[in-house]
Amino acid sequence: MKLLKQSAPKIMNRRIALGFFVAMVLIASGFTLSFYSYNQYRTDTERVRHTYEVVGSLESILSLVKDVETGSRGYIITSDSAYLDNYQVAITVLPSRLEQLHTLMADNDNTVQIQRAGKLDHLVADKLALSQLRVKNRSMNVPYTRSLNGEGKRRMDVLRRHIAVMVDTERSLMETRNRQAARSFRNTLIIIFALSLLTFLSLVVSYQLLEQELARRQQNEDQLRAYEARLREQIRQLESSNEELERFAFVASHDLQEPLRKIQSFANLITDRYGNLFDGDSLLFMNKIVHSAERMSKLIKDLLNFSRISNHQEEFKPVPLGMIIQRILDDQELRIKGLNVRVEVGSLPTIPAISSQMDHLFTNLISNALKFTRPDVQPLIRIQARSVKGSAYPELISERLYSEITVQDNGIGFDEKYLDHIFKVFQRLHGKSEFEGTGIGLAICKRVTVSHHGYITAKSQPGRGTTFIVVLPESQSLQDYDRSNPTESYSYSAS
Repeated sequence: MKLLKQSAPKIMNRRIALGFFVAMVLIASGFTLSFYSYNQYRTDTERVRHTYEVVGSLESILSLVKDVETGSRGYIITSDSAYLDNYQVAITVLPSRLEQLHTLMADNDNTVQIQRAGKLDHLVADKLALSQLRVKNRSMNVPYTRSLNGEGKRRMDVLRRHIAVMVDTERSLMETRNRQAARSFRNTLIIIFALSLLTFLSLVVSYQLLEQELARRQQNEDQLRAYEARLREQIRQLESSNEELERFAFVASHDLQEPLRKIQSFANLITDRYGNLFDGDSLLFMNKIVHSAERMSKLIKDLLNFSRISNHQEEFKPVPLGMIIQRILDDQELRIKGLNVRVEVGSLPTIPAISSQMDHLFTNLISNALKFTRPDVQPLIRIQARSVKGSAYPELISERLYSEITVQDNGIGFDEKYLDHIFKVFQRLHGKSEFEGTGIGLAICKRVTVSHHGYITAKSQPGRGTTFIVVLPESQSLQDYDRSNPTESYSYSAS
């Protein structure tokens, strides 16, 4: 479910991006297709205009031929040379008009029309030759003949029909091209409208998706603000609770210790003054009272030490771990000699830490090694250190450098399935009758390591000893100073 919630914003963002991408593609496609359709329409329009020019050229040629025919007839009938003016102009202009027609036909894909234009040249040439012959005969006073006149009429009719066929063909082609131009124009409008509609729809969908995304983000922001307000309230309650715990620790360290000291003092006085009057059971009971008071006092002190460990009580300073270990070993010298413990200490680094907390950490680890020894086996404590990267432990920052300190013994060991329990408060793997202790020492060790932004774990097998591994940063960043302790889970069950 969390994965689906996390992927939902990504899916929404992809949909919005896809909507705008589709809109841009449609706009680009509309521009391209519109440009293509416009060019097609312009081409069809040019072809229509070209057809008009061909028709106009054919009609101009026919008109000039008519001028030649009219001028030659008027001169033949009246012998008035004024009729030859239009005749001469037509004969002069006709070659250029024919050449213009051929140029227009060259741009035409109609082969039949091109062939007809070639035939038109011959028909016009024949007609002009006959008209020139008739004008020449009239100027030389050659008698008028009906046969020559009939041939001129026949050639004129053939020429007129030929041009009419060519004009009809061009007009038919013109209608076809007009329809193509109209269709191109209509298709252009349809394409532009369809693409504009699709673009509008895609933009509307993208806008709706964007509006939903903005609404979702606003809702998330409102939720975050509510969470922030709730978190601040919880922090305030937590700070108040911590103040109460500190007051409790103060009471535990002073007010609760006082009645315990009185119990111990009066029990010792009774034993000293009236011990000769007690039987064996009475002395046993008094010893148990004294022992329980001493254990209660130690338990209160350990709880006080556990509660005082935090991340901001003191400033991190360079702490030589070698000196810390040596001081602890000196304090434990009588016990070490009494148990004939072999101690091996390697080179230990200097790290930024809180000296008193390092003292608590390694005192508890060394005390554990001295406590859980095996009978008939010379105890061994080996303390070593090496530099490692955080990537060696998933709980740490992968690129940072850490000092890995191992405290190894050859004691009774434990089953690693209980690894998570040994670092919790009041969790014991052995009864009070077997080994002394309050069950808080390793919880203090874990809290110290966590407050130093490190990590603690252990490797062990029953009967083969235990190796505690403490990993602490070689340097503390500013973020580490400002960061609160990570939340830990402790069990306070005393059972």
